[in-house]
Amino acid sequence: MRIGDERESDNVEDRRGGGFGGAGGLGIGATLVVLVASYFLGIDPRTLLGVAENVQEATSSRQAQPIDPARDPEAASVSEVKKILALTEDTWGAVFERSGAQYRRPSVVLYRGRTPTACGTGQAAMGPFYCPGDEKVYLDLAFFDEMARRFHAGGDFARAYVIAHEIGHHVQNLTGVMAKTDRLRARLSKSDYNKVSVRLELQADCFAGVWAQNANRARHFLDPGDVESALTAANAIGDDALQRQAGGVVVPDSFTHGSSAQRVHWFRAGFDSGSAGSCDTFAKGAL
Repeated sequence: MRIGDERESDNVEDRRGGGFGGAGGLGIGATLVVLVASYFLGIDPRTLLGVAENVQEATSSRQAQPIDPARDPEAASVSEVKKILALTEDTWGAVFERSGAQYRRPSVVLYRGRTPTACGTGQAAMGPFYCPGDEKVYLDLAFFDEMARRFHAGGDFARAYVIAHEIGHHVQNLTGVMAKTDRLRARLSKSDYNKVSVRLELQADCFAGVWAQNANRARHFLDPGDVESALTAANAIGDDALQRQAGGVVVPDSFTHGSSAQRVHWFRAGFDSGSAGSCDTFAKGAL
């Protein structure tokens, strides 16, 4: 993937320099203060602890200090994220403009460990995720190391695919797809909503493919083998592959992102067509 000369997006918020992500929770002293206060106020201590942690998260987040790029061991990865994000901005901006709409650019938040979000506390164990409440993608860069080591899915375009998938969720948010599926959550059983979630995730995979095709037409940044590295990543993080790796039995009703074969299929469908119209994973008979 050749993105050395691409611009870097300024929509990246770096929270890696301290704050809530490193410590994780209240200290012993603060916890004792809360417990004493709850006794005299007659309030459930769990309520006060929750409030105190939320305040700490917000305060720590504001106090996080930027990392000096000259001393940042992850400087190259940060630059790569900024360039990939810029490519998604330019590409989806053009796609939306052609359809008579305006693309609203999301932010990417880089953090370590944990961080507050409009969707609750974000944790590295959750992997990269998109929060529609604040229109931000949350990413702990350690995930990319884990992806290469645990899933054997390294490579710059595999990382680009992961970011593009999360931006695909932002596209769903802008077009109203995410709101429609979210309204179904309260009406469906867990297993039935899982099926909706799979369609949502597979559409984001398809949108990642649409992005890759359109960005490459404009920039010619893909090298031979790049698409295959994205397909390797998609295959490695399918629900069935993850369940097998965990040593468990494959349970399709528990899938939330789709099988390896489905994830590969829908990324390829988006890439081959280059059109968001090919990504209707909600159509009857689509899966």
